Amino acid sequence: MNRLRMAVIGVGHLGKEHARILAGLPEVELVGVADMNAEQARTVAQRCGTQPFTEYWPLLNLVDAVSIAVPTQYHRDVALEFLRRGIPCMVEKPLASTLEQAEELVTAARTSGALLQVGHIERFNPVMLDLEQRPLRPKFIEGQRLGSFTGRSLDIGVVLDLMIHDIDLVLALVRSEVRSVEAVGMSMFGTHEDLASARLTFANGCVANLTASRVSLKPARRMRLFAPEGYVSIDFQQRHATFIQPTEAARALRSCLDLRKLDAGQMAMLKERLFSQYLQVRELDLNAVDQLTLELRDFARCVQTGARPKVTGEDGLNAIALAAQILKKLQTHPWEGTVAGPMGPVDIPAPLGLLFEPAAAREERAA
Repeated sequence: MNRLRMAVIGVGHLGKEHARILAGLPEVELVGVADMNAEQARTVAQRCGTQPFTEYWPLLNLVDAVSIAVPTQYHRDVALEFLRRGIPCMVEKPLASTLEQAEELVTAARTSGALLQVGHIERFNPVMLDLEQRPLRPKFIEGQRLGSFTGRSLDIGVVLDLMIHDIDLVLALVRSEVRSVEAVGMSMFGTHEDLASARLTFANGCVANLTASRVSLKPARRMRLFAPEGYVSIDFQQRHATFIQPTEAARALRSCLDLRKLDAGQMAMLKERLFSQYLQVRELDLNAVDQLTLELRDFARCVQTGARPKVTGEDGLNAIALAAQILKKLQTHPWEGTVAGPMGPVDIPAPLGLLFEPAAAREERAA
């Protein structure tokens, strides 16, 4: 099989890693990297043994497939040029800045027959790959995705920047229509939300609470799932999962046992046997893998074989569609319960005072 001629468009913080990985894949020939920053393009190209470009259009006639890692606001314009020519694209998440732009990209891919994959990298996290193989029907999901302020991705808010990961994961796990959305968010800098929380209710009865922040002291990527089959706690950062499953004995007791009628001795015995006889616990620590390498290898394999990618353009579109609903609710949230008051992430109520100021000091200042 011939090597796949590929290029990376946008070789900043993440794109340079795309280039590094693709340059090392035996099935890929990295024919070029493009970036508006000429010095950055030259530096990455030299490191990866390829050619630098400051425009992407010369690569249209040189590649079999392309990886696009430009800022989100340019995803639509760049990807359209390749998709309309039938050139497969791996587009970093989120697929686009708006639902309309995402729909345009998916339509262009369908029309030309070009493969479109979206860079929802958590789908390649080994914990998620393991979870997908288990019989699990989540009925309640709680997700936290917290990051420190990096100064990147400021063309979008935290919903499209970070929460979009968990939106995609929840849609992949629940596989049901969204019935209702509630959301609230707050801007710390600029015009986009930096903190956001959303509550999603699905047609199959599942409820998901998602929280995202890009102004946190410490990063965290966690998720908890409650299901008829048991409970799962996931740390995506550490690639660790805890599974708790009720035993048949526990299921049998659930319908007939009244804990209020147990005496002290019986309660002590229940506590002692809880995690042996009634609840089974398994800890799962998975080996560290380069998720981006798995993702790019999946893309190259799908381009060469015609297989369906793990994260399709439609998957990316569905995540954007739900993110759009969250953003709409977030932008119209009435902070004081009325549309006549402050609304949305930027127009928030004035503070009552300084959070760290003692009450006595406030009273003295007021007097």
